[in-house]
Amino acid sequence: MKLLSDILYKVRLEEVVGTTHLAVETLCFDSRKAQAFGCFIALPGTASDGHTFMDEVVAKGVVAVVCERLPQHLDPKVTYVRVRDSHSALGVMASNFYDHPSTKLKLVGITGTNGKTTSATLLYKLFQLLGYKTGLISTVQHCIHNEVVPSTHTTPDALTLNELLTRMVKAGVTHCFMEVSSHAVVQRRIEGLVFTGAAFTNITHDHLDYHGTFDAYLAAKKGFFDQLSLGAFALVNKDDRNGKVMVQNTKAKRSTYALLQPADFKGKIMEASFSGLLMDIDHTEVWVKLIGQFNAYNVLLVYGVAKLLGEQKTNILTALSNLDPVDGRFQFVRSADGITAIVDYAHTPDALQNVLGTIHELRTRNEQVITVVGCGGDRDALKRPIMAKIACEASDKVILTSDNPRSEDPESILSQMDAGVEPQHRRKVLKLSDRREAIKTACLLAKPGDILLIAGKGHEKYQEIKGVKHPFDDLQELKNALTSQ
Repeated sequence: MKLLSDILYKVRLEEVVGTTHLAVETLCFDSRKAQAFGCFIALPGTASDGHTFMDEVVAKGVVAVVCERLPQHLDPKVTYVRVRDSHSALGVMASNFYDHPSTKLKLVGITGTNGKTTSATLLYKLFQLLGYKTGLISTVQHCIHNEVVPSTHTTPDALTLNELLTRMVKAGVTHCFMEVSSHAVVQRRIEGLVFTGAAFTNITHDHLDYHGTFDAYLAAKKGFFDQLSLGAFALVNKDDRNGKVMVQNTKAKRSTYALLQPADFKGKIMEASFSGLLMDIDHTEVWVKLIGQFNAYNVLLVYGVAKLLGEQKTNILTALSNLDPVDGRFQFVRSADGITAIVDYAHTPDALQNVLGTIHELRTRNEQVITVVGCGGDRDALKRPIMAKIACEASDKVILTSDNPRSEDPESILSQMDAGVEPQHRRKVLKLSDRREAIKTACLLAKPGDILLIAGKGHEKYQEIKGVKHPFDDLQELKNALTSQ
């Protein structure tokens, strides 16, 4: 329980009707969760507008309502607070309500198009190996030291974030590594949090269905670095030309990592195979159990963050060499007859290009590369033909299939992907909207020594169709198909 006046500290107020000297027991922005003696924050949105539920939550007994537009009828028993931006207010209020948990541990955010989950998860595992109680907030799952909490968003809402961080502080967690999505920045979900540091992986074509333009997407990522404090660090990929854009206006201390040019944290790939990478990191060789150039960048990011957090080079490299790959990220199995099958979360053109590029670096050229790929429904449609084109150019056979069609018709999605198939590649392409059948067919087409790539879903354990999540695991489906041949 806190005073409303304390919860509103540093919130930009436009108007207050009533007293702020009253006790508040809960915060919520979902009208269904409104309780007596609580405070409701009305958030405008595209699907629904919290302002339409203000009378409903007042009837449930809330004592305060924070909104951008006051209702026509003001209940005299309720305090109404008008703010310029409800999303921003929610972030600041959540941090105040939970006593600023982000200041009580070292919070590091990872942003970029690809590599966020892998980098954040590797950092979590690395610092566990270094002896710390560590937290993780990611697309796959949240972790409070050894406790696993299910995840629904890449970056949770502000209330969930602060509640998770509070639980971490109570559990003795000293470091938390968190994915920061572009949506989270624009929607002010990280408002009120204090970051020890931020790291940038890369930026490519993605989420244009939400942001509209690439410049808007870039600005969203950059917005994270713009709000860092003077005492924080900002680590960026120097090999990505947008790395320098990220830190143009940041107050944080700037550092870089790179494979292709001089940087504060420099790496080089010495050897590469399906078993892992031999890398030179700051003039010391280390073997890591991750595969491909894109993972070499993730390893460098992890190394750089650990160094910036004060860890010793030898300890970091020793721990790095013991880290296992992240589930659903270039995760592979081999069949009894020598087929290599890879499951990867690649769901953007750049990620698919990276994975297929890595396969080509490791292949002997005496085998086929067979790719199964789809594109999600209700998401950026512009990338659909691009994904198909990339798959065709880098594969001997391609099966276009479903990948969480959501509310869209799977056949319509496949038709849009098919538009990217050029005439010379037409013979190598099949279209199977049933993902299970697509994986089975790929396995039937494969001969000993061939390489299969099942792209798009990675760690996900479901297939979302018409609002229903059906159990579905690419890796398990792959194993079943390979053993049933």
